[in-house]
Amino acid sequence: MIVVFAILLLFGLLLIYVIVSGPKLPPETDAVIDEVLKSDLPELIVGETGIVLSGGLNIWYESILPEETPKGTVLLLVGSGADALMWPPKFVRAFVDAGYRTIRYDHRSTGMSDWVKDWDRRNPYSVVDMAGDAMAVLDVNEIQKTHLVGLSLGGMIAQEVAINHPHRVASLTLMMTSGYVGDPDIPGLTSRYLLESAVKGIPLLKYRLMRGERNLIKERIAKQIVGLGYDGLDMKEIAEVVLYDLRKRRGINMRGAFQHLTAVTVSGSRYDGLRTLSVPTFVIHGTADQVIPIAHGRKLVEVIPGAEGWWLEGVGHAFPVQDTQVLTERIITHIDCQ
Repeated sequence: MIVVFAILLLFGLLLIYVIVSGPKLPPETDAVIDEVLKSDLPELIVGETGIVLSGGLNIWYESILPEETPKGTVLLLVGSGADALMWPPKFVRAFVDAGYRTIRYDHRSTGMSDWVKDWDRRNPYSVVDMAGDAMAVLDVNEIQKTHLVGLSLGGMIAQEVAINHPHRVASLTLMMTSGYVGDPDIPGLTSRYLLESAVKGIPLLKYRLMRGERNLIKERIAKQIVGLGYDGLDMKEIAEVVLYDLRKRRGINMRGAFQHLTAVTVSGSRYDGLRTLSVPTFVIHGTADQVIPIAHGRKLVEVIPGAEGWWLEGVGHAFPVQDTQVLTERIITHIDCQ
């Protein structure tokens, strides 16, 4: 009886912790969400869309043309578990406004691309396979040469494309990524960080458990506050993206995120291939990144001939960053110079 009581007490305390803890949302959160829920959603897919077959899977993409003749093409490769809508609309629009045809796509097992249901952990797909998806998107759009902008997992995919198809790559921008996540000479995730992340993540479960559009929007807002703080928080844009994903697409696939992480761990080192590159490369990394520590970014600059590094003080493994506009301008400047 005492044991049962203790378990119930512990469960009750945990429930209270989940309900009352977590980041405090801005006081205008509900009003902003109400406005978005009552309004017509803006159309977030504004370019030409299509499906291309890659490795037996349908891969969804969107190609957005600028008003004038394109100066070139930018292919955006997002991070693990994320689909094309995870790129902030303003970030995507900046490349189009700068005169570039801009293409984004849903990784396999995300968004409107096929979700891999018969995935086998003993025989998973790799980052090389995912690079094949990127090449398929380029080929179907008849893009002979492109600027690659990759975030985290997307940066690893960009590296594979550049190594295996260097003649197809005009420039590389690698954000918060690694040439070899298992590098024994670079510190990886610490047990302390994993524990802290798990504890921080518990309060966010309340939104996921309560479900509903309002709560899933609050979950995304809360996650951005945890990663970035309140500066530059565009709650209306976040609400619109989440709602669009829920109503017009398929939302988040947590299994896909796990598959992507496995793809990263089984893919090994790219250092030898990276040393052969002659592609103009811009490496961006946060000094406070505890998922892929900044030492990985510094190693990329050391390994890739002529690579330039830019270190974001106090920034962790999160996107957008607090001053995404400055970051975007730096990337576009890098691309314009090629």
